[in-house]
Amino acid sequence: AAHFPSSRAAAIAAGPTFLDAAHWAVDRAADDASLPIEGLSWVAAVDPPVIRDGLTFPAHMKGFSEKVGGGLPNPQLFKTPGYFKGSTGVVYGHDEEIPYPGYSEFVDYELEMGLIVAAAGRNLTPDGARAHLFGVTIFNDFSARDIQGPEMGMGMGPQKCKDYGYGIGPWITTVDELPSVDGLKGVVRVNGEVWSETSAEGMIYTPEELLAYVSISDRLQPGDLIGSGTLPNGSGLELDRRLSPGDVVELELEGVGVLRNRMSAEPDKAPWWPEPRPYPFGTPAN
Repeated sequence: AAHFPSSRAAAIAAGPTFLDAAHWAVDRAADDASLPIEGLSWVAAVDPPVIRDGLTFPAHMKGFSEKVGGGLPNPQLFKTPGYFKGSTGVVYGHDEEIPYPGYSEFVDYELEMGLIVAAAGRNLTPDGARAHLFGVTIFNDFSARDIQGPEMGMGMGPQKCKDYGYGIGPWITTVDELPSVDGLKGVVRVNGEVWSETSAEGMIYTPEELLAYVSISDRLQPGDLIGSGTLPNGSGLELDRRLSPGDVVELELEGVGVLRNRMSAEPDKAPWWPEPRPYPFGTPAN
């Protein structure tokens, strides 16, 4: 008797009505209220209207900068939160296969917390933003590192280095079950081998501050996902390791669960790639 929208973002927008209906269904323990996890086909935990991915763990920033030879992290990141916007057309859920981008030779994962927006809001304060946070999921911001440098050098943000796959799941832990994200433990496993252990410590900006900043002269929407930025040692780049076709990546986050994805065994080869054009302004600087 409980009806739910097919869109998780739309369900979240329903507010207490959605959660009340879910609790009602579980309390009644009706045969049609739930299904066993075994054998289910998963989709992304949310269909976000907008993906914004932040950068707010200094230890990861420093490790990233050291590996790419870019010096120290940009001081602006300590003045205002930094984030980019990603494609919502390439989100994948738990146990879904991620197409391995054929244009990259350095495919990486990134363990992040995905902050899910509960309700629309504009020009919020951090105090007011807490009521606009629905919960937390695991966000895998897959990255093509060898494409990232040249793209970022254009000054327009990530493009093909990011927009081929975002892992979101396995589900959302609501804020009443997870009152704080500070210090949550994380583990990365590839093909069953532990590659790193980490924790969500040292965030420059709190989740509430991230939501409030995004809302300035903009509008949060129910179901929006805001990435926390990669947890320290939460990426292969920091460990001098990279993914290969067919690898299985498991990201575990305390209080949330395990998000598992397999990279496709065969690279996803595009039928076309642009040829470089002549540079019309003399000899370009390196």
